[in-house]
Amino acid sequence: MATVLLIEDIPSNAEMYRVILERDGHHVRVVETMAAAQDELGRALPDAVLLDLQLPDGNGLDLLHSLRGAGTMVPTVVLTGNGSVQRAVDAMQAGATDFLMKPCSADKLSEAVGQAVVRWTPSDGPPVSGGEAGRPSRGPSGFIGESLAMRNVFALIDNAAASSAPVFITGDSGTGKELCARAIHEGGPRRNGPFVPLNCAAIPRELIESEIFGHRKGAFTGAVENREGAAALADHGTLFLDEICEMDLDLQAKLLRLVQQGTFKRVGDTHEREVDIRFVCATNRDPLAEVRAGRFREDLYYRLHVVPLALPPLKERQSDIRVLAQRFLADFATVERKPFQGFSDDAMRALAAYHWPGNVRELENVVRSVTVLNTGSVVTRDMLPDYIRDAGSVPQANGAAAEPDGAVADEQAAIDDVLVQPLERLEILAIDTAIARFDGNITRAAQALNISTSTIYRKKQSWRRRYGDEPQV
Repeated sequence: MATVLLIEDIPSNAEMYRVILERDGHHVRVVETMAAAQDELGRALPDAVLLDLQLPDGNGLDLLHSLRGAGTMVPTVVLTGNGSVQRAVDAMQAGATDFLMKPCSADKLSEAVGQAVVRWTPSDGPPVSGGEAGRPSRGPSGFIGESLAMRNVFALIDNAAASSAPVFITGDSGTGKELCARAIHEGGPRRNGPFVPLNCAAIPRELIESEIFGHRKGAFTGAVENREGAAALADHGTLFLDEICEMDLDLQAKLLRLVQQGTFKRVGDTHEREVDIRFVCATNRDPLAEVRAGRFREDLYYRLHVVPLALPPLKERQSDIRVLAQRFLADFATVERKPFQGFSDDAMRALAAYHWPGNVRELENVVRSVTVLNTGSVVTRDMLPDYIRDAGSVPQANGAAAEPDGAVADEQAAIDDVLVQPLERLEILAIDTAIARFDGNITRAAQALNISTSTIYRKKQSWRRRYGDEPQV
């Protein structure tokens, strides 16, 4: 059972929140003013605080600042009737764990306080770093992050979730765009409806219309039965269109009708159908630049780009590398039954020095590989891949000694070793290298290799079936 200090000056609200929290098994202490709250906090620290910002004797933000300055910060969920993004940012900068706009549902309140309670308790102290496993703070739908950049994202997700307006997510590959879309869906009024994701870059050009709108039997060669598309499946829920800038202009015109009027026709059908859909889309490109280049319809852009949400790359949220790495290590150590508890200081410095072009997805894959290939209680620097282990090394200065005799020959021999191997391995190497070169952008990798995006996805699926996972080269 956790102790929650509830600071709320409206008696009816305080009673409602108290009932909800006690139903969840918490012990609740209720006060109405900042002065009373400071007295309570001086006597004993609770496991979490539920704080109304508008109090009769001051601003709740001042209480947050005073707690932080005194080193007695405990997980705090802020409540306010003013739901502006700036107010959320101010509260999170002051140290709040989460932000809720009044009135909020019982489920949201329970979830926010529950997550605050499990983050850490006064006896545990704040989350630790280095070689010990901490308790990273979680945002909506499993998002992890402590950085100001991610706290701003969490506030935007919470505000966007309550609306039915289209959301346009931008961010580099691997930053968690689909996780963000799911968080918006699960935090909103359509949470009990379907969430239907569709990757526009992963579907062959000739099939994507059918994937979105469905088709009638006999509409084209291979259409042996009636089939519902993503639009019908997402009725009364959310349709997530990932990599939407990869969609052909002709199909964009048909999608525009669906967005504007909520109606569509299946391929080969004459009957118009009506659906109720919330649209969330994402891209790793600059959508406005795509509009200016004539690759994305301007009218569709303004229909979908109502609530913009930009996910920061991992290199811009350095403080989250530690908490993400710790969380992934804990998860994979459990799955692989390994005794890992944390990272050495050297290993953590190497992770922090690396630039992570593949973002969170790359970090997750690295930690999983380390967990599978090694054992021990602590991940050390020498367990990390060479390119990460050496990320902090200082390049040779101008005027350094030339390569020793034989270095050119050794380099050529190394190139030969790479090239002289089975053709399938070379194909794997070429595709993986191109994907890495373009930071996970499959379309640009396919263009560089002069093949279609569907060819890359088909080959990668074939390798997974054959090897159980994508082979390493």
